[in-house]
Amino acid sequence: MSAHFGTRLRKGAVNTTVAALAVAALAASQAPDVTADGHGRQTAADAPSAADSGTGTESGATGNSPYYTDLPPLNSPNPAPSDSSSTAPAATGTNEAGIPATVLDAYKKAEAALAQAKPGCNMPWQLLAAIGNVESGQAGGGNVSADGTTITPILGPVLNGVGFANISDTDNGAYDGDSTYDRAVGPMQFIPSTWAWAGRDGNGDGKKDPNNIYDAALAAGHYLCRYDWDMSSTSGMRSAILSYNNSTDYLNTVLSWLEYYRKGTHEVPDGSGSVPGNRSDYGTGSTPTLPSVPTAPGTPGTPAKPSTPAKPATPAKPSTPPKPSPPAPTPTESVHHLEYTGTTRLTATAGSTYTDRVGARAETAAGKTVAKVRIRFTIVGDTDTTFTGGETVATIATDSKGVALAPALRAGEKTGDFTVRATVLGRTVTALDYKATVTARAADALARTGDAALTCTTGGEFATQVEVKATYKGAAAGKVAATATLVKSADDQSANDKGPYFKDAAGNPVRTLDLQTDANGLLTLPRLYADDTAGTYLLRVTTTGGATLTLELTVTAAATPDPTPDPAPSESASSPASTEPEPTTSGS
Repeated sequence: MSAHFGTRLRKGAVNTTVAALAVAALAASQAPDVTADGHGRQTAADAPSAADSGTGTESGATGNSPYYTDLPPLNSPNPAPSDSSSTAPAATGTNEAGIPATVLDAYKKAEAALAQAKPGCNMPWQLLAAIGNVESGQAGGGNVSADGTTITPILGPVLNGVGFANISDTDNGAYDGDSTYDRAVGPMQFIPSTWAWAGRDGNGDGKKDPNNIYDAALAAGHYLCRYDWDMSSTSGMRSAILSYNNSTDYLNTVLSWLEYYRKGTHEVPDGSGSVPGNRSDYGTGSTPTLPSVPTAPGTPGTPAKPSTPAKPATPAKPSTPPKPSPPAPTPTESVHHLEYTGTTRLTATAGSTYTDRVGARAETAAGKTVAKVRIRFTIVGDTDTTFTGGETVATIATDSKGVALAPALRAGEKTGDFTVRATVLGRTVTALDYKATVTARAADALARTGDAALTCTTGGEFATQVEVKATYKGAAAGKVAATATLVKSADDQSANDKGPYFKDAAGNPVRTLDLQTDANGLLTLPRLYADDTAGTYLLRVTTTGGATLTLELTVTAAATPDPTPDPAPSESASSPASTEPEPTTSGS
């Protein structure tokens, strides 16, 4: 026992050093907003909480399930600057640095997909690898099939509130096989309620399976990138990791492996990866459990003189044991209904962020607020509006006042109505529906950007193209629908049947066009042509929102060339021909 305990103490000291080095290296390589003490821990002033992470949830992606606490060796596999984009050759070395081939491929494919879907997140595959190692030891050392599905299911402990979060069943056991409580599932350890909205199909087989490393790695990347968090900044990465598992120890462990993998790693065959040996619920992490010390026997003293035995008392009548009290209901079980908070009708212009946020308050039957209840907000309807970060579902825990606020809504381009629905996870109560509307982008003013005269001769082409700028409340109105029409008159706004015209793709004359301003509110009209009718004409441009601009076009008759005079007649041509016969000369 003493030899084993000494080994654990030495390992704890090494792990503490590694954590300190990793956090320091990460802070140096990113934005300078993390500080660390001498043991690699964040200082008290900087220690994040669930609120700091921006999620408002108490259980994260994993339900704060246990994780592997092993830290990487002090010697990196391939010492190099802390740069996730390094082109240094992959190292071949310690088993800890090796990542099973299929698992490594899944991380890199997820990085590539996120670079396209969420380029502002700057997700490095090494972060996914760090979380995958801490959550499941790289899917149990790469114990996966060719398509990336775990051969043996990876399940966290039952989340029944005994040492862990208390999360009642949300999937009827579909993912975790437990219809009473939830459990974290798969190589990235998602709880079913989070997988329900965060799940992705990473290997293109048409399914979203938390037990598949391709699906799980891509889902983890999207989960970490929500709320527009940027992994190239320390604050963004910290918030993202803490939203996965709200523990500073977890944060530091993940950062240690991230830094280790950034310095180099190598591929190993599936099934041959190193599986960590210590987990946060084993009691064998960096803080060892001290062995008990037996109490030394006391010094025997002089035996006391035996006392006279007392007269036995009359036995008391046995009392009836009290009935055991029923267990107190959990916060979720005590919720009777949800109440609206704030406005129940939201409106925003396409492409903008809604000013108001959807919220719900959990209450008991007596109207008392209930904290720490998970509320799921779901966007329902034919819309491309999402919550900040691009998701359509968000799960938020109620605060001390029983209120949960959904992330801000970001309107898409599809106009119309939709619904945001609030429900209680783990309990059936009447849902709350919030009505929301996306209105078309609009402009309230139009102005021409140039002042050149718009003139042309009959049958010709206008030299100047018309360009206008649309604004809304003084700001550029981008992507606003507009219509350009050559009208008959100021009083008759119908399209003219003569005068200037545009050309369609086939070159045919058209006098009405549907257009759209660019991102800067600018609209350049196609070239104008004139027919053979001279005169003054009107071009009218209108936009959604009522902005109107009328421009005058002038068509003048083409100049007629001077007639060329007939040439002067020649003398021979002007003399009349003689009709008299010429005299002949006699030969006699």
